[in-house]
This record gives sequence, structure tokens and C-alpha cells, in this order.
Amino acid sequence: MKDYLVRFWKDEEGLETIEILLILSVLIIIAVMFKDKITTWAEGLLEKVDKELKLGE
Repeated sequence: MKDYLVRFWKDEEGLETIEILLILSVLIIIAVMFKDKITTWAEGLLEKVDKELKLGE
């Protein structure tokens, strides 16, 4: 039983998945926290692109 627990503890398979999930969850939390600022920034970019496209016509 002790050998099984030691092997299980040292087994690193699947750690990459957990790390990716943790990173994604942090990014989602940050996105939710700054949703208003991100939305305002994206709208400003789209308005700028729209103005530049209208000038090019």
C-alpha cells in the first residue's frame, strides 16, 4: 500500500491539465472583474477602425 501511495504521489501525469485549468480560471476571473473596461476598450477600437474605413472610401 505504501508503494502505491508513493508512486501515486510522484506521478505527474495529468498535471498539465490542472495547470491549464487553473490558468484559464484566473483569466476568466480577471475578465469578469474588468469586463466594463475591456468592453469600453474594444468599443473604442471598433469605432476607430470604422472611422478609418469610412475615410478610405
